[in-house]
Amino acid sequence: MSFAGPKEVIAEGDTVVLYLTPAAMHTIDAVPQIRNKKNEMIEYVFQTSFGALKVRDLIGARYGSRVQLTKGWAHVLQPNPELWTQTLPHRTQILYTPDISMILYQLEVRPGSIVIESGTGSGSLSHYFLRAIRPSGHLHTFDFHEERVLKAREEFVAHGLGDNVTVRQRDVCEQGFGDELNGVADAVFLDLPAPQLAVPHAAKALKDEGGRICSFSPCIEQSMRVCEALGKCGFIEVQNIEVLQIEDIVRTRNVPVIELDFLKTKETEKDMKTPRENKKYITSSAPHTMAGHTGYLTIAELPPLFAR
Repeated sequence: MSFAGPKEVIAEGDTVVLYLTPAAMHTIDAVPQIRNKKNEMIEYVFQTSFGALKVRDLIGARYGSRVQLTKGWAHVLQPNPELWTQTLPHRTQILYTPDISMILYQLEVRPGSIVIESGTGSGSLSHYFLRAIRPSGHLHTFDFHEERVLKAREEFVAHGLGDNVTVRQRDVCEQGFGDELNGVADAVFLDLPAPQLAVPHAAKALKDEGGRICSFSPCIEQSMRVCEALGKCGFIEVQNIEVLQIEDIVRTRNVPVIELDFLKTKETEKDMKTPRENKKYITSSAPHTMAGHTGYLTIAELPPLFAR
């Protein structure tokens, strides 16, 4: 139940984040025993680069506290979508925070929203959707792969989010989202190999009052096909966005002060050799290299039924 709300003490079965360094974090379940390959129950000992941890020692500890390892120590944190994205088990390629923040903003997701997502994948974006729409909203998420659907459903229940999400196995490009979802969604998100095929189904799923759609496309050709499909289905205000994250380099520089008094008075040779005054300035500059392209976000608005 670690994602459902703020907690102070770790309970048995909680999902926790073991924080070693900013580049070394692990997600583990706080259970005293696990089943080995021989189907035997054994003591759960988690191995890290700083030594081993008996996981049963976490139960009853406070979130944010420091725990002892055999070769060092770590902090145990309550997970949130940002930490989960960095530590989750990858079943597919996932979206990261820069793109996700823009998706949530463009889809205008808020508490109480009904959101349709396809495909579920590893559940990275799903956890952000669930945090944004809870406590009264609902997420309907689809994936064509049976094993991914079962695993995602287990994770949502284990994280205490099962009441706000429904996971279904379906090829939405061929079968749509189902008649039961026609006219109920505030927003639709697509991350599919051929998202243009799902656009007509998304138009049916959005409310009569209108709604928003966003599609993630790794290549511009796919994004262009989505734009064409959106136009045919009555969507307006179609935008194509690429999110690039740039981390500026901030440093202090010493800049010599330009002295212009010599223009007013005659300077001797001795005066000309006097050291110049320096001033310190904080400057920023772009790095020589930066993270490259991840994908294009195609966003559009479906107007109310009377205006279509």
